[in-house]
Amino acid sequence: MSLAKLRITEDWAVVVLGFTIIFLATLGMQIPIPDYKWSNSGALQPLFTATNSLSMLYQFVFVYMIVIIGSIITGKPVKHQLLGFPIVFVLTIVALLLAGNAFMNELGLEAVIFSLLIGLIVGNLFKLPQWFKDSLNAELLVKIGLVLLGTSVIFSDILKAGSLGLVQSLIVVLSVWYFAFWLCRKLKVDEELTMMISSAVSICGVSAAIATAGAIKGDSKKLSYVVSMVLITAIPMMIGMPYLARLFGFSEEMTGAWLGGSIDTTGAVVASGSLVGERALEISTIVKFSQNVLLGVAALAISIYWTYRGTPKGGHVEKPGLGVIWERFPKFVLGFLAASLLFSFVLDAATVNQVKAGIKNIQGLWFALAFTSIGLETNFKDLLAGNNAKPFWAFLIAQSFNVLVTLAVAWWLFG
Repeated sequence: MSLAKLRITEDWAVVVLGFTIIFLATLGMQIPIPDYKWSNSGALQPLFTATNSLSMLYQFVFVYMIVIIGSIITGKPVKHQLLGFPIVFVLTIVALLLAGNAFMNELGLEAVIFSLLIGLIVGNLFKLPQWFKDSLNAELLVKIGLVLLGTSVIFSDILKAGSLGLVQSLIVVLSVWYFAFWLCRKLKVDEELTMMISSAVSICGVSAAIATAGAIKGDSKKLSYVVSMVLITAIPMMIGMPYLARLFGFSEEMTGAWLGGSIDTTGAVVASGSLVGERALEISTIVKFSQNVLLGVAALAISIYWTYRGTPKGGHVEKPGLGVIWERFPKFVLGFLAASLLFSFVLDAATVNQVKAGIKNIQGLWFALAFTSIGLETNFKDLLAGNNAKPFWAFLIAQSFNVLVTLAVAWWLFG
C-alpha cells in the first residue's frame, strides 16, 4: 500500500495520534515526567542530573516520533519537521524551566504564557527561515493536547464537584457567555474573536479558548491574543480578589466560590484560594473543576453552531446540510469525548490511577509546544495593532461582568 493511501486529514490525524498516546500508556508504556521545579539559581543543578536529563530526552524522542508520524499520515513534508521541531522543543523546555520556578508558581503563571512570550520574542527579533516557518504546526499540537485533555474530565467526578458548585457553574457559564457574545457583537468584534472571548471568559480561560479555536478553525494569532488577555488579567485578579474578600468579610466558602467561578486559569485559582485558607482552596477548586467539566459540552455546542451557521460573507448566512456539518465538524471534539468516556466507564480505577499522571504531563507539554509555535508564527505588530482595541475592551467588560455575576451567585449559594 502506498503512503498516499495512508494519508488522512489533519482533523482525524489528531484523534489517531492522541489515542496512540493513550493506548501506549494503558498498555504499560511509562511516559517520563521530568522535574522542572526549582526555587533559586543554585537549585537548578538537580534539574540536569542524569536521571532528569534522560527523562527530558525520552520525552523529546516520544513527542518527536508522534510529530513525524503526524507529518507522514497527513502528507506534510517530513524534512521540515525533522529540522524544525527540535528547535521548538528546546525553546519550550526553556519555558517549562521558567514556569517551574517557585516564585512564578506562586503567582500562578502557567507554562503556556512563557511559551507564548518566548515564541513572540524569537519570532519578532529574528528573521526566521522559510523552512522553519513551514515546520510550525500549532493546530496539530493543540488538538493532540485537547484529545488528551479528555482523559482528565471524568464524568463520575461531576458528583465530587458538588451540587452547589455545578449549579453555580451552569448559571455563570450560560449568563457570562451570552453577555460576552452580545457585547462583542455590539462592539463589532469579528466572529472568531467573539467566540473565543466568550468561551474564555465564561468557562475556563486558556483551555476553553484553545478548544473554541479548534472547534471553529480559528486564527492562531487571534488565539494568542485572547490567551494573553486571559493570563495577564488573571494575575491582578488572583492577588486582588482575596484582599477584597477579607475587606468585605466574606466567608471562606463564599470567597472560594467567587474565586473559582471568576478567575480563568486553574493555577491562578489554586494560588488565590491558598491565600485565603484551606476551605476557600477546596471550594474554589471544586467550582473551577465544575466549569472544566462543561468544556466538552461547550466545545460540542460551539462546533455544531459554527458549522451549521457557517461564516457569513457579505451578510449571507450559509446553512449547510448534515453531510456538510459532518465534514466541517472538528473531529478532535469526538476524540476529547471518547477519551473521557474511556477513562470514565471502560478502564478500571487502577489503570486510570496508574497512567493519568503521565498523560496529564504529556498533555501539558503538547499545549506548551503549541504556544511556542503560535508565538513563533505571530507578528508582534499585528498582535498589538489598533484593530485589537475593541476585543480588549470587550474582554475587560465581560470579565468585570463575570466577577459581579459570580459574586452574586456565590453569595446566594454559599453566603
